Amino acid sequence: MHHTFAPFINPITPFPSQTHPFHFHFLPLSLSLQLIIMVVLSQPIVDGNLAHIKTCKAAANAVAIPVVDLSESGAKTVIADACRDLGFFKVINHRISMDFLADMEAEAMKFFKLAPQEKAQFGPPNPFGYGSKVIGPNGDVGWVEYLLFSTNPDLISRNPNFAAPGISQTLWEMVSEYVSAVREMACSVLEMIAEELEMEAREALSRLISDERSDSCFRVNHYPACPELQALSGRSLIGFGEHTDPQIISVLRSNNASGLQICDADATWLSVPPDHTTFFFIVGDSLQVMTNGRFRSVKHRVLADSRKSRVSMIYFGGPPLTEKITPLAGVMEEGEESLYKEFTWCEYKKSAYKTRLGDNRLSLFEKSATAAATAAAAQ
Repeated sequence: MHHTFAPFINPITPFPSQTHPFHFHFLPLSLSLQLIIMVVLSQPIVDGNLAHIKTCKAAANAVAIPVVDLSESGAKTVIADACRDLGFFKVINHRISMDFLADMEAEAMKFFKLAPQEKAQFGPPNPFGYGSKVIGPNGDVGWVEYLLFSTNPDLISRNPNFAAPGISQTLWEMVSEYVSAVREMACSVLEMIAEELEMEAREALSRLISDERSDSCFRVNHYPACPELQALSGRSLIGFGEHTDPQIISVLRSNNASGLQICDADATWLSVPPDHTTFFFIVGDSLQVMTNGRFRSVKHRVLADSRKSRVSMIYFGGPPLTEKITPLAGVMEEGEESLYKEFTWCEYKKSAYKTRLGDNRLSLFEKSATAAATAAAAQ
């Protein structure tokens, strides 16, 4: 069955859904990553017209991000604690070449530096590819342009006419290698989580994103510098509005530009200090459900800067479309009830496409307050 949805740059991929060395062993990459070009808005992103983009007060405090050293034996405990407390942590000693990351960022910027009319020629709109400003079909906008890639091999095999001219072969190859390496790192982290939570199988989570049917995606976001911010009287321009990621886990790497913020349990926005040498991990909605609320899907956003542009690369690790998203048996205590109704990833995506970016999408799948209280008491 084929599914089609309106294209947008929410962290949910629409349906249907070697040139540089890394210093660790890759998982076999069974597909040549494909890109489909989409023009969401032909208007230049740097046009001085900010009236339709929201502003907000800048966060006053920076947050101390939990640091996970993948070379240490106690890493799995640090990861689990960070997922419970913040839903966010950063990884060091990942053994991915910094030279490669710099080269890939430079190659992506070659595309973003093209004239607006040159980027616009890659239409007509398709589910994946290039877009600017528009975030979703329901009215959200931000100071951002992006390239969105599919990592699903079925997409191209079903319709080879989606092949897109114009994107450099070098960038395609770099993205393919990057996704392979980051996916392997994400699988390792998920396996550590499974061990720490004493799940029945070490691969209980990692198998979902290593599966060939995994509905994962990869995106490069570019937030141009915005000199007009100086006229906003101390307020900040929204680059990408507040949201949670619906997938299992997201892996983010950016240049050394600030702008990323996360929202803590007290609903306070905190600035994340930039660190281009590390990878940030973000707990998604699906992982929150699979741990029956033990892990927290963290709300985050990006603010524009008046002087420096920000480039971020995000891998969204999603399950197969038919996968049931439900608390895993190995996590649940005896007598504990699920906080959520059972649903598939496909059903969650359909529901998410009807919401605004900042909506609490999981609220539609929560059980009654009575059931939630019973389950909480059992923990």
